[in-house]
Amino acid sequence: MGRARAAVRKARPLRARVHRWVESESRALDRLIHDRVRLGIVSALAASEALTFTELRDLLGASDGNLSVHARKLEAAGYVKCTKTFAGRVPRSEYRLTGAGRRALGRYLDHMEALLGAARRR
Repeated sequence: MGRARAAVRKARPLRARVHRWVESESRALDRLIHDRVRLGIVSALAASEALTFTELRDLLGASDGNLSVHARKLEAAGYVKCTKTFAGRVPRSEYRLTGAGRRALGRYLDHMEALLGAARRR
């Protein structure tokens, strides 16, 4: 029983250090992109030249309102550009990833890879 308690005492400081490390690293993540829907939007646009609102909505399984709010946040940050046109009388919104959005996604992915690599080494 004495060994088990010693092992638990040793594990606590390690867990505390890991917990503090994870907290500090997660704070450094780009919170704008880290949201599930916004990450989906940026990732989908990185893989395509452009996507319409309907294509994004169907791809992500998001509601119109939810997608609209998240797309506006990305647009306000300069990560996404929205072009609105009409096909006859039907409005059409087309989204493209900007250079700033592509760089932000690259930084986000680099950060996530570093987190995963560090977690695997521990």
